[in-house]
Amino acid sequence: MSYYENKQYVENQFKNWGDIVKREFPVGQNKTINVFITYIDDMVSRSLLEEQIIKNLIVNIRIAPPNNIDFLEPYNILVNGGVTTADIKETENIDDAILEVMSGNTLILIENTDKILIISSKGFPKRGVDKPENEIAVQGPKEAFAESLRINTVLIRRRIRSTKLKCEQLKIGKISQTDVALMYIENKADKKLVDKIRDKLNNINIDMLYDSGYLEQYIEENKFSPFPQIQLTERPDKTASGLAEGRIAIVVDTSPFVILLPTVLASFYQASEDYYQRWGIMTFIRIIRYIAGFMAFALPGLYIASTLYNPSMLPTELVLTMASARLKVPLPTVVEIVILELIFEALREAGTRIPASIGSTLGIVGGIIIGQAAVDANLVSPMAVIIISITAICSFAIPNMALVSAYRLTKYFIIFMSAVGGLVGFVSGLLIVLLHIAGINSFGVSYVAPFSGVKENRYNKIRDTILRFPYITNDKHNFFESLEEDNNE
Repeated sequence: MSYYENKQYVENQFKNWGDIVKREFPVGQNKTINVFITYIDDMVSRSLLEEQIIKNLIVNIRIAPPNNIDFLEPYNILVNGGVTTADIKETENIDDAILEVMSGNTLILIENTDKILIISSKGFPKRGVDKPENEIAVQGPKEAFAESLRINTVLIRRRIRSTKLKCEQLKIGKISQTDVALMYIENKADKKLVDKIRDKLNNINIDMLYDSGYLEQYIEENKFSPFPQIQLTERPDKTASGLAEGRIAIVVDTSPFVILLPTVLASFYQASEDYYQRWGIMTFIRIIRYIAGFMAFALPGLYIASTLYNPSMLPTELVLTMASARLKVPLPTVVEIVILELIFEALREAGTRIPASIGSTLGIVGGIIIGQAAVDANLVSPMAVIIISITAICSFAIPNMALVSAYRLTKYFIIFMSAVGGLVGFVSGLLIVLLHIAGINSFGVSYVAPFSGVKENRYNKIRDTILRFPYITNDKHNFFESLEEDNNE
């Protein structure tokens, strides 16, 4: 299309946009050439726009002698060094150019040419690198991802300075046109897996993509499972470590969380700090996490099964103590546990939404005063409060909140099975959960790998799961890479 057709098309597309800037002005000594500039206010760098683009077009051409005007025409001024920005693109597709404007770049139309110039001028407000809020580590880097795609990819590249680290950029969302980066290390990540994930991303048909959580739900394979099959992380060091293991990272613009896949259950029990401290203490901590993870969903059901159906499992003195404490409690044990669990869920949700300035007050009032008052009023037994408190503490010992959420749902299933069948129901519930977990696959990798789904060298592959062996005996960075080889055989 001609200059005037492109200009009219741009004006029609940006009709009723209060924040769009459209400016046409003549350049040259005789002011015979029109230039049309379009950008979104406050999404561009004003200093670059004024000093490098507008100044060069208006001043440099006018001060040129007449015999040089052909050489210093606007198009050549911009393309041949008139703008110091490193990224100048030419296109003849006006729709692509409009998309660039909505990404924070500047569109320039020049009379007498059908070429369209796109100058990289992004300067929109963005949050800088901050400390992690969810994946806190006592020792190790204190950097977390931000909402900017480029900041996040740079944080990863700072840790992996290799030409083999690839970064493919896609756009997802018919309306939002959100930038998404697919990152992997060549010869580490399985090529078939990279192709599979790329195809999945290209085939996503949605209008808007706001966050990586949206993307997670679209690409996971077992959509009805409560267990997370994709790992989200806000830590660049954890992402770099995953890439070195042969995993794939998906970075979504406007999201401070990066997707890591494939994922196994053991990944959710691992924290970045595990590799910054000595192996002995971190092995002990990991064992504590696994025990806490089991208690987080199994302890209430075990309490119900042992007190209602199988009190003979417990010491006689403990049974008598619990029985005497429940003499004046009007509620059945199952109802008592469920009500306390639901109250704690409400407290947890309120603590998440409440302003930080009064969060401690909620903990004191909800967790201590109300609990003590309920025991004193004989509405609940002290043992039930202890069980619920231990369950809550154990859930906080798990490093990944997505797995904690899955255990929160699983816990009610175990309570139901224990209430119906006692110890037999409790064990049956555990077996059902275990069978479900064993049947999950994350992009071709067994969810319970390397304990299942691995054909060879299983001993070498479990050295970084429940236990954390010394680095001299453990090549951590071959874990997922070797799992892919096993699954491709």
